[in-house]
Amino acid sequence: MKSTWSGGGADVGVVYQVYPRSFQDSTGDGEGDLRGILARLDHVRDLGADALWTSPINVSPFADGGYDVADYTAVDPRFGTMADLDALIAGTHERGMKLLLDLVPCHTSIEHPWFRDHPERYIWSPTDGPANNWLASFGGGAWSPDPGGRGWYLHSFYPQQPDLDWHNPAVASAFAQVLGFWRERGVDGFRLDAIDRLRKDRELRDEPPAAHPPRLPEQPELDRLEHTRSRDQPDVGAALAALRAGAGDDAFLVGEAYVPSDRLGRYLEHLDRCFCFELLHADWRPGPLREALSRAPERAAWVLSNHDHPRLPNRVGAANARAAALLLLTLPGTAVVYQGDELGMADGPGRTPPAPPDDRFGRDPYRHPMAWDTARNGSFTTGDPWLAVVRPSGGSVAEQERDPGSMLHLYRDLIALRRTLGPGLEVLDSRENVLLVRRGEHLVALNVGDEPEPAPAAGELLRHTHGPARVGDTLAPGEGFIARA
Repeated sequence: MKSTWSGGGADVGVVYQVYPRSFQDSTGDGEGDLRGILARLDHVRDLGADALWTSPINVSPFADGGYDVADYTAVDPRFGTMADLDALIAGTHERGMKLLLDLVPCHTSIEHPWFRDHPERYIWSPTDGPANNWLASFGGGAWSPDPGGRGWYLHSFYPQQPDLDWHNPAVASAFAQVLGFWRERGVDGFRLDAIDRLRKDRELRDEPPAAHPPRLPEQPELDRLEHTRSRDQPDVGAALAALRAGAGDDAFLVGEAYVPSDRLGRYLEHLDRCFCFELLHADWRPGPLREALSRAPERAAWVLSNHDHPRLPNRVGAANARAAALLLLTLPGTAVVYQGDELGMADGPGRTPPAPPDDRFGRDPYRHPMAWDTARNGSFTTGDPWLAVVRPSGGSVAEQERDPGSMLHLYRDLIALRRTLGPGLEVLDSRENVLLVRRGEHLVALNVGDEPEPAPAAGELLRHTHGPARVGDTLAPGEGFIARA
């Protein structure tokens, strides 16, 4: 898929995602913060990342983990101060990396002053009740009554997250000011949340019944409707153009549009990258993997786990986590590494009953803190962590540093290697359970089956999933390599 945007962010090959509450605590309150991220920046630099992306650090009541923003131009005190963010920006740049912030343009918190003072910036039902049959992504109807008695408002997610009306020019103007504010402080770009929801059908018509299963997984309740009116509208480019204008041509913009890859063209006309979700959801089998790779746009942002989805060992199986890393980090475009992936970190247990879950949608297991060493709480905090620290099977960061065969060293080696790979991606014909991908002069081979397979012919071995050893006659399940073609 070709696209027209040719902005200045194309050099971002690897983005490291930090979930701020779970990276490093500097105060002993049990939650990570900006000073903590700054203290651990060398880890991200040594990994080889080009950019650091932080999940939202704005003021928020945390009804949805910070994705319900109450002030777009202020730092939530739980994470520190604006001075702390300035120090993080400077520290990132000193290490040769970019800093990307998470921007949430689809909706605000219900506690944002705009909802009180500028109701015209939101989407309201023209009747005393729901305007249509639209559903919220987290379940239930997408319309709720205003606590102040002003009618019913639309929310694509939780009721605490009223949707903004991107047909109103005042919304675009307000976000241009937000983007300009952060750019002036030195922020290099943004991950744009839920951008397929920016434009809705102006007439607020009902969604039609679904004629076939969704191409990307949805909550079961949503499967009964075809979501052609509440998201992914043909005129979404007008909203994206406004975001690009506010950020500037040299900002790196990566979009979260939860749509099939063949519909990303209208987003990539204005953005540097868009997430390719087919690979995230693909079964770890040759057919689905080949299909996901073949459908992707040339400027995909590849992700295999994040704060919303199970971690790699839980998604593809612990035995395949190294092969998944090899695949992710040898694909063209941008690879996004979620904190802890480089250690082989698996899902945690969430909160221990009778404590209620922090995230009501059940995503706590994907958000556990990092284990930096073997000290109490992995040196994540000197207090009681908000979620238990999960120790990866291969050990903490400090333990894996000392082990050249560790997952951490595999990630470092692959990130260094990806800089030598040429453009393009060709999925080759191969034995049924061997995934074979060509990147110019390089060949990537993975056994994604359950039985040993003959190793394909290749030239000089550059990296094996399980060490520097030569490729033998066979690849065991979960093994792979990158070599000269």
